[in-house]
Amino acid sequence: MTESADRRWHRLHPLSPVVSAGRVLIALLILLAPSLAAGRGAWDSLVQLVLVLVLALLGVVSWLVTRWRVEDDDLRIETGLFRRNSLRFPLKQVQAIDVVRPGLARLFGLSELRLRMAGSTREHARLAYLSAKEADRLRTQLLALAQGTIAEPARLDEERVLLTIPTPRLVASILLSRTGLAVGAFVGALVAAALWPGVASVALGGSTFVYVLGTATALWRRFNGEYRLTVAEAPDGLRLRSGLVATTAETIRPGRVQAVRMIEPLLWRPFGWCRLELDVAGRQRAKGEGASERRQLRAALPVGEHDLAQMLLERILPHAPTDRRPPPRRARFKSPLRYHYLSWARNDACVVTTSGRVARATDWVPLAKVQSLRRVQGPAQRRLRLVTIHLDTAGRNVHAVIRDRDTAEADSAFGELIELARRARQADSKS
Repeated sequence: MTESADRRWHRLHPLSPVVSAGRVLIALLILLAPSLAAGRGAWDSLVQLVLVLVLALLGVVSWLVTRWRVEDDDLRIETGLFRRNSLRFPLKQVQAIDVVRPGLARLFGLSELRLRMAGSTREHARLAYLSAKEADRLRTQLLALAQGTIAEPARLDEERVLLTIPTPRLVASILLSRTGLAVGAFVGALVAAALWPGVASVALGGSTFVYVLGTATALWRRFNGEYRLTVAEAPDGLRLRSGLVATTAETIRPGRVQAVRMIEPLLWRPFGWCRLELDVAGRQRAKGEGASERRQLRAALPVGEHDLAQMLLERILPHAPTDRRPPPRRARFKSPLRYHYLSWARNDACVVTTSGRVARATDWVPLAKVQSLRRVQGPAQRRLRLVTIHLDTAGRNVHAVIRDRDTAEADSAFGELIELARRARQADSKS
């Protein structure tokens, strides 16, 4: 793309209002289907149809007043009819770039480009929608500008696939999760209500159906979001692609991971499975997004053996510590359920902690990403001469917590970690 083309204003795809209104229309049709089948609610259906037309008209107006362009090292987006907003997003602060293709957008060959920025701003870099080809081209261009050291954007044939999640294993892991077990319990309650006649059973069945619908939706979102998840290694970062109906293609730049978490649920342990998640700085609060779309914690390994998790960890945090220190024995009086999981270790580059009551959670935090350290000692800890140290990062989901350590050990570690974090940040800023 030439410099003159970079500075030229571009519009979103003309079918963007159709996709936006179509998603609302599909949701309304699902809600109104029982009434329409029974011949009721004609007036309500007309009102809903008018509402969809109004939303479609607003979508057309929004498309007309929205434009974007790449200006120097910034992505600039202008929007607004009566109140004009001009937003600049520095590409040097990009944490990750996603290409999201909802089911309806895929029918029209469209994609949404979504940039995760550092910080907790309410604004968001979101181009919905572009043609699939244009979105892929623009993502590689923005990643090259953000990386700075890559002269040419990396192509798809330059990547090396590390793993792909088998669908049967994904389904089994979801059914053995808390959400899957909740759906099983709710379905059991519905069966019991059907076999137990009476007014109470009707009330039980009606209330349980709402929970089944909600948890089933959560199950579907997780399955769709992690279906055939593929992790590939490329010069521009770690590439993650997944999805059945709505697909997502995400590239996480090197050095942008704030923390890594490995979870080992109780029911997964007989199979030797674990889950590896990444916390990337940058908070998106795009309008119309669900909770699953707003989250920053990304599963790099939804389910897999420890060998796969270790292989990914070595690529994300190549110098993670291994030997961990157990807590003092008196910590079992303060934390009897999580005592056998508590441990921590550190080196000059990273801190690792383990905790958990039923599911064991292991957190790795690079010292270069630590924003603050906190020394916390509650009343019970004071009596037992225990201290907890918190290491906070720019991420919002994972924080290393060194729980229930001996006071002398914690005070010594606290001072060392402050100095190590300072040195790591200085080294990271020079690289």
